[in-house]
Amino acid sequence: MKNILFVASEGVPFIKTGGLADVVGSLPKSIDRNYYDVRVILPKYTCMKQELTQKLEFVTNFYMDFHWKNEYVGILHAEVDGIHYYFIDNEYFFGGFKPYGDNALFEIEKFSFFSKAALSILPVIGFRPDIIHCHDWQTGLVPVYLKERFQGNEFYHGIKTIMTIHNLKFQGKWSVKEVEDITGLSQYYFTPDKLEAYKDANLLKGGIVYADAVTTVSPTYAEEIKTAFYGEGLDGLLNARAHDLRGIINGIDYEEFNPATDKRIAVPYNAANFRKEKSKNKRALQEELGLNKDEKCFMIGVVSRLTDQKGFDLIACVLEELCQDAIQLVVLGIGEEQYENMFRHYDWKYHGKVSANIYYSEDLSHKIYASADAFLMPSLFEPCGLSQLMSLRYGTIPIVRETGGLKDTVEPYNEFEGTGTGFSFANYNAHEMLNTVRYAEKIYYDKKREWNKMVDRAMAADFSWNVSAGKYQLMYDWLCG
Repeated sequence: MKNILFVASEGVPFIKTGGLADVVGSLPKSIDRNYYDVRVILPKYTCMKQELTQKLEFVTNFYMDFHWKNEYVGILHAEVDGIHYYFIDNEYFFGGFKPYGDNALFEIEKFSFFSKAALSILPVIGFRPDIIHCHDWQTGLVPVYLKERFQGNEFYHGIKTIMTIHNLKFQGKWSVKEVEDITGLSQYYFTPDKLEAYKDANLLKGGIVYADAVTTVSPTYAEEIKTAFYGEGLDGLLNARAHDLRGIINGIDYEEFNPATDKRIAVPYNAANFRKEKSKNKRALQEELGLNKDEKCFMIGVVSRLTDQKGFDLIACVLEELCQDAIQLVVLGIGEEQYENMFRHYDWKYHGKVSANIYYSEDLSHKIYASADAFLMPSLFEPCGLSQLMSLRYGTIPIVRETGGLKDTVEPYNEFEGTGTGFSFANYNAHEMLNTVRYAEKIYYDKKREWNKMVDRAMAADFSWNVSAGKYQLMYDWLCG
């Protein structure tokens, strides 16, 4: 039996701001429990929902030397779906109305504390991992601290670490002097071959340098981040570690995202009956959102953060043109003000055709996956992407740009061979995107049988966690030798 410890800043069902939480919540459940004991450490945020904090049991507490003070470290525990979760409690660091704040320096102090505390509690909870699996910059100091001050203690000797990059854009950067002061790491660690990058301290870089293996969330993204365009300044380091870098595609929870049993959608359906039943969801959504009632109209769904990274600058260029087509567009999400206002404007101008829902709702997201015919995701970069996997599961055809996980998971339609699960375009160009959307419209309206066969293939694709978990298990075995 191998012991695996996940350390992360968020995880379903306790706290979620993005895809990282889905991975931390789903992957441990999918790993084979006959061979691995997987446990998770998270911060205990005061903004966690009341019904979840009630599940936590107090274990013990102690004081830890951190940033020239003795800091309180509380340990709580909960068991969910057979997985043990441990929570590090300190209200000074984990108070507030959101898990992450806007003060970058405080965030660095907070997650430096969390990284050190996560290692410190292990002998107390009596769990010695063979591998610590760290996620994103918030846990970048775990491999560093392990090598720097814990490795000498026999309990920690020989523990291996993995650093998983969910989004390379976020790195945890601040001035060397202040990070040195906060972390208690000596000057030795703040050199260009360790934590220093472009005159700043960089926590993610520390994790990449000191981890025994580095992963990211799709094979294409693992290749892309070795280039200057996608590498966010760390492409040199990622090339140097290319031998230890691998991309493993994320999965989604096939229980939660299942059109046959989904309680959030109007009419359940499956691969056998979607031709009759799926459009009933479209009708229900048109009614709910005040769109023109026409179940034959080509409906495009968008569920996303409204940011440049997600390709909304491309959509902005051609939205007026797109609205001249026989389509409906349903948007759900929040983000940059210019895009929120753009969609509100088009909802006003083309009411009945465009529905802008500028908030976030889990219920409405499921309804859009179930109702739309196509799902638009023209990202500039996309480490993995989960929305396209959810839309495939619901038989909603993705229209994506060929980058990162989108390229790995959506097979472009080929009308001559009758293959493919979606539509894709290569260049980051608004009219190339528009042409691809219009090609999808043409197949939908003029070749409905071909479209339905594509839906069959999309719903048959398997992006459940079981496939990815198998690849993580191979890596765990490889690391443990």
